[in-house]
Amino acid sequence: MADTRGGFKRRPILIRHSPRLLEAATDKLGVQMTQVQGEARGPQPSATRGGPQVWPGRQLPLGAEFDGSGTNFSIYSSVADKVELCLFGPDGEERRVELEERTALCWHGYLPGVHPGQEYGFRVHGPYDLGSGARCNPNKLLLDPYAKAIKGGLRWDPAVFSYPAGGDPSLRNDDDSAPFVPRSVVVNPYFDWRDDHRLSIPWHETVIYEVHVKGFTQLQDQIPEPMRGTYAGLGSPFAIRYLRSLGVTAVELLPVHQFVSEHLLQDRGLANYWGYNSIGYLAPHGAYSSGGDGGQQVNEFKDMVRSLHAAGIEVILDVVYNHTAEGDHLGPTLSFKGIDNAAYYRLTGDDPSFYMDYTGTGNSLNMRHPNVLQLIMDSLRYWVTEMHVDGFRFDLAATLARELHDVDRLSAFFDLIQQDPLLSQVKLIAEPWDVGEGGYQVGNFPPLWSEWNGRYRDTVRDYWRGTDATLADFAFRFTGSSDLYEADGRHPNASINFITAHDGFTLEDLVSYNEKHNEANGEENRDGEAHNRSWNCGAEGATTDPEVRQLRARQKRNLLTTLLLSQGVPMILAGDEFGRSQMGNNNAYCQDGPISWFDWSQVDESLLRFTQHLLQLRRQHPVFRRRRWFEGRPVYGAGLTDIAWFRPQGSAMTQEDWDNGYAKSMTVFLNGEEIPTRDEWGQRVVDDSFLVLFNAYHEPLTFQLPRGLMGDLWRRVLDTAGSLERSYRSGGKVRLEGRTVAILQRMDQRG
Repeated sequence: MADTRGGFKRRPILIRHSPRLLEAATDKLGVQMTQVQGEARGPQPSATRGGPQVWPGRQLPLGAEFDGSGTNFSIYSSVADKVELCLFGPDGEERRVELEERTALCWHGYLPGVHPGQEYGFRVHGPYDLGSGARCNPNKLLLDPYAKAIKGGLRWDPAVFSYPAGGDPSLRNDDDSAPFVPRSVVVNPYFDWRDDHRLSIPWHETVIYEVHVKGFTQLQDQIPEPMRGTYAGLGSPFAIRYLRSLGVTAVELLPVHQFVSEHLLQDRGLANYWGYNSIGYLAPHGAYSSGGDGGQQVNEFKDMVRSLHAAGIEVILDVVYNHTAEGDHLGPTLSFKGIDNAAYYRLTGDDPSFYMDYTGTGNSLNMRHPNVLQLIMDSLRYWVTEMHVDGFRFDLAATLARELHDVDRLSAFFDLIQQDPLLSQVKLIAEPWDVGEGGYQVGNFPPLWSEWNGRYRDTVRDYWRGTDATLADFAFRFTGSSDLYEADGRHPNASINFITAHDGFTLEDLVSYNEKHNEANGEENRDGEAHNRSWNCGAEGATTDPEVRQLRARQKRNLLTTLLLSQGVPMILAGDEFGRSQMGNNNAYCQDGPISWFDWSQVDESLLRFTQHLLQLRRQHPVFRRRRWFEGRPVYGAGLTDIAWFRPQGSAMTQEDWDNGYAKSMTVFLNGEEIPTRDEWGQRVVDDSFLVLFNAYHEPLTFQLPRGLMGDLWRRVLDTAGSLERSYRSGGKVRLEGRTVAILQRMDQRG
């Protein structure tokens, strides 16, 4: 069917099947890019006679969409008086084109002959009135909020700010920012996905590996040097082999939306390494591309996803929709501020020149505004449909739930996710807190959501470092945290169990440091969490003391065993499986260097093999990854139930035992014949039964195995001290070293 724009009829050109057809299509148009870009340098007036052709185009989709003949541009602004599209040539020359069409507050136009690789931005004319929250300034080149690729970095020149350097923030700075800011790029939508599709691995089979795209491969000499620290590196044969041999099923990538480094960090010779400073919600971060940032990053990201999917590994993105890189009222004007400040951001009610800040970064996105919700939903759908990702972890997700000031679990954002036929089917993980009042919301997110379980992290850390606390809390965490998630119909997979994450100590540092050591961050060790629930095992930092080293090795195994055999979904911080250290830095967000990068020459092979064994044990035995909650009825009587708890002496736990604040040891019976799960053919799943012996006491203890119907013969499959015999009889005694966990498997269960 012919398409008509402004009275011009165009033959449809099929380009989504081959890049060669794309080249042929653009050649047939006979439109050279110099015709669009012009010869003049620097800012130019709107297009006049002899300038590029501009057809009315359409309001949707927002952003830049190439169709084989040209590109449609559309941008939302409710406050603009005029919007100019700025096209940049190879030498940096700029040609401004006024978008005269406006539909439903979207300014749009179609330019024939503009094809992938074209760099562009917007200039928005309108009020600069801080009293009303308006910050329009046509002298600031603005990124497209819907840009699918962004080229270049930010140079912190005074021109990027809307107020004069060192002057009154209420005054307008009219210096041109174009030479100092990144630019949006038109991308080629074509990619040969072959037979790739979203994997949809069941939650109860999921093991998450939280990893940084750059740090994972930057120092890995088995990957070609140009590919290290890139999407191509993470999708390389080495990375795939390693992840498969480890046994994880999903990588959770620290932010890959386009982000910028803060001014203060660059002044200190540092950089934003983690990436929680987004400026482009549809654009993969260009610096992680081995092939360049002129659009190549898009296909390289897709290549990585396709390779990981072929290996059976899902891709989950850590996304930052709670704030942007534009900061507070003194921050730069890069995109949203200059387009429609009061629409995109939460402004203070008494003085709209300031921003509400629930994130600690200077601003909070305005989740009450329909166009902001549209941007986020469009971004999420794009990453699922066009980039094939399998799920999202939402940073500071409590901010997304704030309607006015209070956190509302039924806010508009969650309503939209709930009813969306696509997004409601992917993995959704909340970081269930922010820095605002009432922001700690663990256990309070809607039924579709899983949550980072901060209660799990704190309880398990305290248990193994010997803090007095009730065993009941530890038991809740080990069995999936039903006290947090069962009441609203959720299952154990609602709990994302973790002991370490990117923010805080690594596992190695958790057992090696009592105090944070963040001096390299340039803030005199004032940054980072001071209360880490860590224990250095007797020496601060690196040591040659054999007893301390042995205890640390056992503590790491204790923590990993607890994590990987708990009900719920385990998340491993990448590198913990082989002892990666950040030398005591618990806030390495600004360390784009050896502190954060993986040192593959220092791999603890013994710990790595132990972790692989744990993951294999979890994968082989569904009793460690149940879909439903334990019922926990009394074990004695007509028959066995799914779980039972015993004192070290072999008798059943009493209420007094549960309430005992100093008790640190117990035995857990997990009944493999009582798993309320059926396989894909409807057959009941039957597994072996296990005894898990926990001894967090600092001295050895003798455990007596329970007698009765649970089994006569038990085989040791794991103990973190490496001191147990191979097999034991029912009622027998097991001497467990201090701070040790052991797993015994019933041998006479299924004949």
